[in-house]
Amino acid sequence: MELGMTTFAEVMPVGDRPAPSAGQRLREVVEEAVATERVGLDVYGVGEHHRRDFAASAPAVVLAAIAARTERIQLTSAVTVLSSADPVRAYQDFATLDGLSNGRAELMAGRGSFTESFPLFGYDLSDYDELFEEKLALLLHLREEGPVTWSGKFRPALREAIVYPRTEDRPLPVWIAVGGSPESVVRAGLLGLPLAIAIIGGEPARFKPLVDLYHRALAEGGHERQPVAVHAHGYIAESDEQAVADFYEPYAAAMSQIGRERGWGPMTRRQFDALRSQSGSLFVGTPDYVAAKVADIRDTLGLDRFMLHTSVGTLPHEKVIRNIELLGEKVAPQVR
Repeated sequence: MELGMTTFAEVMPVGDRPAPSAGQRLREVVEEAVATERVGLDVYGVGEHHRRDFAASAPAVVLAAIAARTERIQLTSAVTVLSSADPVRAYQDFATLDGLSNGRAELMAGRGSFTESFPLFGYDLSDYDELFEEKLALLLHLREEGPVTWSGKFRPALREAIVYPRTEDRPLPVWIAVGGSPESVVRAGLLGLPLAIAIIGGEPARFKPLVDLYHRALAEGGHERQPVAVHAHGYIAESDEQAVADFYEPYAAAMSQIGRERGWGPMTRRQFDALRSQSGSLFVGTPDYVAAKVADIRDTLGLDRFMLHTSVGTLPHEKVIRNIELLGEKVAPQVR
């Protein structure tokens, strides 16, 4: 199973610690990705957001900077908000990244759990599902060899168009990223695309019916088995006490802020402890504890990739680096 890290380049204040500038945080992200490769991990992902508390509004640009500093690690968006993007430009950005990185680029396409990009780029939220379906269809056409003739509702038509640059040796890898929607899971399966599941609450084992549904949709679509990945929150330290002391405050601050926007209550320590339990969605603790949880979710869901998202709220850079070292040097050997 592949193991790696994801980030949104969070820039949130925590307690008395002010938020870093966007530039500082982006430079830290590049260093964190370099560390992810250095310790032998497999993949690094950067998610797209368009709000004050996340600096990565242009993942392909951040990943290109990482490509220049690395040689082996897979580079993925986590995710590209395809509903509010131009599929032509998205293809060009990631085909360019693929060339710069010598064939290491992936695009994870999602509808987006935040909605700021829709008014920013002139789209109506009432078209949320239709936008994604149309733009995904066009993106997949653009991966094919030969000219594309296409027309749709939300962008100008294409006639005998070939979008450059092209990827070398293989089509651009495209994953479908989902948060738990059965319709999205079925779509990925019928199209024969790899599936990435964001698990940020509850019990990971409850996602098994969705994974089973995905495999049935793959079979119905006449496709071979495709990879399944999970993205989850977590943090690793030398002791459980240290992991909780480092992670709880920034995590609770971030989740409480999002909760205020969405009508949830504030994150409590009791909720945190439940999520951190053996059956919960938080991977927080010692290397041994986290390795056991990762192996368990791998076996339960049949995973091919696990991606740990550490800076849910902004953690000090040196803490993130140490977390990455423990993931690569202690957790990964046990899981593998």
